[in-house]
Amino acid sequence: MIDVVIIGGGVVGCAVARELSRYDLSVSLLEKTDDICNGQSKANTAIIHGGYDAKPGTLKAKFNVLGNKMYDKICKELDVPYKWNTSLVVSFGQDGHAKLEELKEQGIKNGVPGLSIIGQDELRKREPNIGSTAYEALLVTNGGIVCPYELTQAYAENAAVNGVEFYRNAEVTGVEKIDGGWKVTSKAGTFTAKAVVNCAGLYSDVINNMVSEDKLKIVPRRGEYYIVDKNYADMFHAAIFQLPTKMGKGILVSPTVDGTVLLGPTAEDIDDKTDTRTTAFGLSKVLKYASLTWEDIPRKKFITTFSGLRAHCDRDDFVLGEAPDAPMFFNAAGVESPGLTSSPAIGVYLAEMIADKLDSKKKENFNPIRKGIPKFREMSDEERAKAISANPDYAKIVCRCETVTEAEIREAIRRPVGARSVDGIKRRTRAGMGRCQAGFCTPRTLEILCEELHISPLEVTKFGGDSKYIDSYLFEKGDNENA
Repeated sequence: MIDVVIIGGGVVGCAVARELSRYDLSVSLLEKTDDICNGQSKANTAIIHGGYDAKPGTLKAKFNVLGNKMYDKICKELDVPYKWNTSLVVSFGQDGHAKLEELKEQGIKNGVPGLSIIGQDELRKREPNIGSTAYEALLVTNGGIVCPYELTQAYAENAAVNGVEFYRNAEVTGVEKIDGGWKVTSKAGTFTAKAVVNCAGLYSDVINNMVSEDKLKIVPRRGEYYIVDKNYADMFHAAIFQLPTKMGKGILVSPTVDGTVLLGPTAEDIDDKTDTRTTAFGLSKVLKYASLTWEDIPRKKFITTFSGLRAHCDRDDFVLGEAPDAPMFFNAAGVESPGLTSSPAIGVYLAEMIADKLDSKKKENFNPIRKGIPKFREMSDEERAKAISANPDYAKIVCRCETVTEAEIREAIRRPVGARSVDGIKRRTRAGMGRCQAGFCTPRTLEILCEELHISPLEVTKFGGDSKYIDSYLFEKGDNENA
């Protein structure tokens, strides 16, 4: 029997894993897919929210504000790109002033510092390219942006270095109370543990409802996005929101830490927890409302579209802590926006609670530092020459759009909890995220995966499961022309 099993390898599960690795505990994390950060954590707006939007007194409000304050320390320890670029909640017309005041007062109650309402002159000074009908805005000085998948990977890598075991393709099919703990049945085997942490995202209700009569219901809320080319990186500086509705924070226009511009998301409640389609209706809605903020959206410069699903709980709040009728079963359920912002604080909260219940002390040899993969595209010429001298694979560009080298791709595979698919490499290095959307780099990326993992090209997938690139029959027949 081990001490703790964590179910789910998203940003919250990996944050909990990292924080638990501070203690003298045996911890295993089970992820249902082939890689961490494969669910809602990989497809969101990448915002560090200030904390003005959540209803005062809720867990969303509490952990948003706590998590926001932790980002400087967390990102510096884990070498994760982030930026305090501020947020703006814009009213397009005079009738929005009362709502802006309401948001400001709500933020003050939540403990958010530096909130103010700015008029047209200040707004246009800050954002010269904002739409002509923008009237005034709530300025959120503690708003920021971060790379969500790099944060998740950094948590996981640091947790692994500090002793956490990660199991992938380990979908949990049962959780059962046993003497002294829990039996967790998964496709990677059966685990027994003194404590279980449910960080299963969209499926956190399924896991909770296996063990507790305090039933939860998670509704998948789909959000659709456009990504605009890096040529427009300086078009806007802040993350620009529109006045929110009961369905969310509305359509935003925001720069990313990687230099692209994000438009979206929509908010559509659906039934299927796997339905990540983009739709003509949803994308047209993004353009309709984003055009208020950015009137001349360069539609020929879209790189791609995507959608993500948020785990909206029927209680309209996070569900955190020990289930009332299931001792040593801990939930991190219903963690939708601002879940990314809240993740550092949720990780600490649950880890401290579990360590206290298990009477565990902190390790003396915990290492909080993780260094990211050196990025060739960000190096000076002198640094590039030095990197190539140390490792000639830095001289081999695999992804031209994002200037990603063979050295970076190989390291992404070799790292703790490393890449096992083309999408896994993409999220760790940005190879395939540029203008051609992997049109150029995919063949070489496949070759490197085969070389590093000692597998056949027939086994390489885009994102695990049946998402294989090469048809086995054609490959085995040697039909090179058709293959």
